[in-house]
Amino acid sequence: TSQLSETTQTTTLPSCLTPFTTTLSNMKLAILATLAASAAAFAPAQVGKVATTSQLSETKADLEALATKANPTIKYYDPLNLADQDFWGKGNEATIAWLRQSEIKHGRIA
Repeated sequence: TSQLSETTQTTTLPSCLTPFTTTLSNMKLAILATLAASAAAFAPAQVGKVATTSQLSETKADLEALATKANPTIKYYDPLNLADQDFWGKGNEATIAWLRQSEIKHGRIA
């Protein structure tokens, strides 16, 4: 019987290429992390979890009290009288809730 002997060769890189291999290794890790993060973005939603939302319905009086508490100098300021409007025939409280949600969504604080 004959035995096959395997030889392994170890090659050492010149010292001038050592930083390059470290950078290449770091780049591979960064690409792997990016791929893992992007794959998680397209993962299906978890089944069985129910999102809870809180209904925020306030009247103009609530807005005036909140404004006075938040800024006692200016107090309530609504130059366009938006709090008195009735958008889409849903009532004043729905209009105020829609305006507040829109304000939060767009990152503007009045």
